[in-house]
Amino acid sequence: MKGGKLVAFGVSLILVVGVVIAIIVGTNHTKNSSGNGDKDDQVLSSTSKSVASVCSQTDYKKACVNSLSSMANNQSATPKDFIQKAIEVAIQEVKAGMERSASIGKAEAHDPLQKMATDDCKDLLQFAIDELQASFSSVGDSNLHTMGDRETELKNWLSAVISYQQTCMDGFTQPELQNAISTSLLNATQLTDNALAIVAAISDILSAFNIPIGNKTDTKSAGTAASRRLLDANDNDKEAAQNTENGYPAWLSSSDRKLLAAGTNIAQPPPNAVVAKDGSGQYNTIAAALAAYPKNLKGRYIIYVKAGIYDEYITVTKDQVNVFMYGDGPRKTIVTGQKCNRDGVSTYQSASFSAVGDGFIGKSMGFQNTAGPEGHQAVALRVQSDMAAFYNCRMDGNQDTLYAQTHRQFYRNCVVSGTVDFIFGDAAAILQNCLIIARKPMDNQQNTVTAQGRTNIRETTGFVIQNCRIVPEQLLEPMRFKIPTYLGRPWKMYSRTVIMESTLADFIQPAGWMPWSGNFALDTCYYAEYANRGPGANTNNRVKWKGFKVITDRNEALQFTTAPFIQGNQWLASTGAPYFLGLNN
Repeated sequence: MKGGKLVAFGVSLILVVGVVIAIIVGTNHTKNSSGNGDKDDQVLSSTSKSVASVCSQTDYKKACVNSLSSMANNQSATPKDFIQKAIEVAIQEVKAGMERSASIGKAEAHDPLQKMATDDCKDLLQFAIDELQASFSSVGDSNLHTMGDRETELKNWLSAVISYQQTCMDGFTQPELQNAISTSLLNATQLTDNALAIVAAISDILSAFNIPIGNKTDTKSAGTAASRRLLDANDNDKEAAQNTENGYPAWLSSSDRKLLAAGTNIAQPPPNAVVAKDGSGQYNTIAAALAAYPKNLKGRYIIYVKAGIYDEYITVTKDQVNVFMYGDGPRKTIVTGQKCNRDGVSTYQSASFSAVGDGFIGKSMGFQNTAGPEGHQAVALRVQSDMAAFYNCRMDGNQDTLYAQTHRQFYRNCVVSGTVDFIFGDAAAILQNCLIIARKPMDNQQNTVTAQGRTNIRETTGFVIQNCRIVPEQLLEPMRFKIPTYLGRPWKMYSRTVIMESTLADFIQPAGWMPWSGNFALDTCYYAEYANRGPGANTNNRVKWKGFKVITDRNEALQFTTAPFIQGNQWLASTGAPYFLGLNN
């Protein structure tokens, strides 16, 4: 995981690397990025025109051509068939990679942290397989003329797959072992990259096959005409009707349409389960209430957690979808834990509370990790849930407080506190009207608010901090100019973070952002600021990286607002949380 400790392994690691080489020799695809010029042309010219049309969009063209070779002589194959095949071979390779990584990890089972990383890998790669299978089914359920309407959902799922694969590799803290795992997953990561590239180029591929594209719905993340109308109107109740069924996007399931159409007021909903430590509820623990999650649930499963400190590690599982959990206030209803990297726990497993099942809503609750700055990586809240929303919540910790791991997330009127990289992950997350508090770190440390983890330029992920306040805690206040505080640092090659319309206190360093290591990702990241205010918002002395910019074009800023970036106009109304879709001013 990010910033993990190094562990010495000795001779056994050499054996592991040897095993890896033996396993993958003869099966590994050679990287052929789009910058390889003549080699790429040779690869594409040696295959059929249809395969060449699809693979021309990818970074690993040789791997793409090989994976689609069975389609080369199929004259009746459609773009839909090619996309499904690309996803199918990615599924096969992720499954194979999962087996290889498990074998490699077992060789170092005597080391607890590496054994935990092996277990994490198994879970993460299973999530990856599930997302790929959902993508495969979604393409299969579409027709050629409406396939473009599913582009946003497919990119959302495939971006998560890439994140799961990267998190698996990051979990191994010993460099040689991490490289061995990375090599064992090389086929899987390249083919997933290709699948995302192909999906991102659906319009071009359909055109190459002379198939009419039709009108796009506002699910397109860059912001179509329909979503721009929503942004301009700034109206929570409007729904884009273009190319939709009964006002809902074509890809939305019938059960989800019914849920949205019901318009249930969940601001003060009657709970299905009441949790109370004093015995006044149906359950004494949150875990017990979640264990009672009903099979074949329709609608939401609503859990009211009465005031109290709940010292239990909670996971809302993948199968527990549409859970709405609310408390008596973020300082009254608190889920707490103290797992941390110092004690041999992986970042992924250190979370006090993990929201995995899609559609999770949290309201008026606190989530904390009390390991302290000495605990290093210690997550209070980990969010993997798609279309997750948190309202009036607190996330308190030090390093790695809020793990916004994958998918689309929204935080409103929340408090997030921490020290090093305390908002991190690879989700598409918007924090709106939140209070972000930098705390006093360990000696010789600096504060970094964000560390976003986008590894592929086509991923739809990134962090947007909008209309928030970034301030020091009271303990940091008197030494705020001695302990540097930065808005973020680029954790991965294509890290993306936008701070806009927010108030930045005077303790933010004039440079604004700091490097991760040397020149890594300084040219490829996307860090931007727009219309911020306060003494820390002066951009005159900001970093001069190629990957940093001060946004001056309102239209450029609009693409990072709630409707186009996380498609919030389609699902936030059902969460009951307040929000605005466009710019605040």
